[in-house]
Amino acid sequence: MPARFDYRQAEEIRDAFSRHNVHYLFLGKSGAILLGFPDTTQDADLFVQKSEANGRALVLALREIGFELTDQQAAEIQRGKDFVQLKNGPFDLDLVFAPDGIETFEEAWSRHVEVERFPVCHIDDIIASKEATGRVKDRETLPRLRAFRNYWVRQRR
Repeated sequence: MPARFDYRQAEEIRDAFSRHNVHYLFLGKSGAILLGFPDTTQDADLFVQKSEANGRALVLALREIGFELTDQQAAEIQRGKDFVQLKNGPFDLDLVFAPDGIETFEEAWSRHVEVERFPVCHIDDIIASKEATGRVKDRETLPRLRAFRNYWVRQRR
């Protein structure tokens, strides 16, 4: 069983990506957890802005963290392939350049939330993405995510 994604790994991502000026947002369950959702996940999901310059910066940041990217993976990241799954580093990481249920990075960025300097998709975008994937595991999580959303919105007032 793979190790669970944890806060220290989120810090590694945040700090390396900041040093390389990577434009990204935490998405999925890892994003929800950073917002306070009480759950665990096996990996981090990142919504990455699709541009050649951002892709190059992302490759440098990932290598700094310890990901052993193949030439093919580096090329896919630089061109912004819709989905790149990495299991060849210190933790598992999913890079999503075109997540289901979210129109553009710029729209998601305009709604994002900063949590301890972590750029996180708004809970509504996390839910929209989970709804749009149609995967069984996402459908099973949705009722709890929606309940958490209601709590989270009340707490922010």
